[in-house]
This record gives sequence, C-alpha cells and structure tokens, in this order.
Amino acid sequence: MPKFYDKVDVLKKPGWLKIRLHRTPEWGEVRQIVEKHNLHTICSSGRCPNQAECWSRRTATFMILGDICTRGCRFCATKTGRPLAPDAEEPRQVAESVALMKLRYVVVTSVTRDDLPDGGAAHWAATVEAIRTQNPDAVIELLIPDLDARPDLLEVIVASKPDIIGHNIETVERLTPVVRSRAKYRTSLETLRCLNRQGVVTKSGLMVGLGESDDEVLQTLHDLRDAGVRIVTLGQYLRPTLEHYPVAAYITPEKFEWYRLRALEMGFSYCASAPLVRSSYMAEEALRSVKSL
Repeated sequence: MPKFYDKVDVLKKPGWLKIRLHRTPEWGEVRQIVEKHNLHTICSSGRCPNQAECWSRRTATFMILGDICTRGCRFCATKTGRPLAPDAEEPRQVAESVALMKLRYVVVTSVTRDDLPDGGAAHWAATVEAIRTQNPDAVIELLIPDLDARPDLLEVIVASKPDIIGHNIETVERLTPVVRSRAKYRTSLETLRCLNRQGVVTKSGLMVGLGESDDEVLQTLHDLRDAGVRIVTLGQYLRPTLEHYPVAAYITPEKFEWYRLRALEMGFSYCASAPLVRSSYMAEEALRSVKSL
C-alpha cells in the first residue's frame, strides 16, 4: 500500500481531540481484571480514546474470529491476509471474560471473514448464546460485517437474539470505493435494511474528516434512516499510520453538534456525534433511548 503524506496530518491536532480520562474505581477494577487474566478487548488493542469512560460504565468491546481481516480498508489498522480457522473455544472464553469483568453491557465485533462459507455467522451466534448463558442480565450489542447482505446468514445471527445489531456504513457513497475494500455502500444499506425487516434494533456509524461534504453526510444519514436504522454515531477519522488514507480535515465540535441535531430531526432515536465518538460510545444510553419510545 503506498504512503500518503498530507499537510493536515503533520499539523498539531486541535485541542478538542485531546483525551480526557475518566478513571473511576470501576475502571480500575476492570483494568486489573483485564491485565490479570490477559483478556482481549478491542478497547485496549484499538487504543480507543473512550476506554476509561466505557469501562467505568461496565461496558467493553471484544473482537472475535481472529485478528486478520480478509479485506484491506484504507482507514483501518487491522491486519489483512489469510486468517486462521475460527477457534471453537472462543465463544466460551468471551462469555467467561464478560463474567470476570462483571460487564453490564458487552459489544462484540469481528474482522471480516470472506474466506468462510457463512462469513462466520454460526460463530457469531454461538458467541451470543454463550454470553447469554453465563451472563443472563448483560445487554449484548453486535457490530457485524456486511455478510454480503445475505438474508440467510443474517437470520442465523438474529436468531441468537442479541439486543442490538450494528453495521457501520463508515463513509459517504462517493468515498466508499477509495476508502473501503470490497465493501459497497449499497450492500451495507441492504444489510441494515434486512436486519430491520427482521425486527432488529439497528445501528450504524460513519467517520467524517475524509473529504466529504455536509450534503453528503446528510444524504448518508437520510439513507441510513430510510434503511430503518434507529441509532447512529459520527466521529472524527484519525489516520492510524502514514500508509493509511489521509485526513482531509479536523471537524469542529460545533459541526458535530450540528450533525447530531440534523440526525434527530430526521427521526433517529439516538445520535452520538463528537470528535472522539466511536461505534460503541454511550451504547447503553443509546439502547435505553430506543426502548423508552
């Protein structure tokens, strides 16, 4: 992959991108458990800026199906290549980790596994069922790949009865071919539409700062709402390395608030929109807002 050097990334990041830690006793307890038992969370490995805040709320995100993705999106630092076979013990291990961490809200995500005939759908379902068995009171949110929008595969995951299923649109339609690998904007919309038809509470997210216009962001929000999505997140794209897609702009907090208000006007039940917002940020509050309607 070629290196892209752009002026924005060599400039000092604005003050609103500085991380403010929320180190509560709950955060410390979760952190100790993670380190003592060598538990894997995307919160740690992905260096999420909201780790302390989420762990303080007893929320964490796990990544299943390995750490090698079959796609190579230009915004993502996940390794690309030929993945190993799924670990049959992983669903049980994730469930045990949730119990050890005493999580109230668990988010599960994964790499994309185009190499598997079912895209990993059965493994997803087994993970949800294992978590539910050991942690009956935990809320379970999934952030799944597009699975090529195949209804038969999506039905396998839906049948395991997670509380919410998300799939990120990531960026506007014009930028999708140059930012995402193999993924198609319309396929992502169809995945979300299919989940909505099956009665699932759906969620999606997109990054800004990749060179999109306001009109394109608003169109993407309209498209997501039309697909039945009820919860949406918007956050600033931050370039993982110089080999990844360049940052075009750092979006101000005021513009993020403007996006949030426009999303609510469109009928979304909840919108988290701020520079450091990521997919699972304030996930518990988002689901509560949906259930209160």
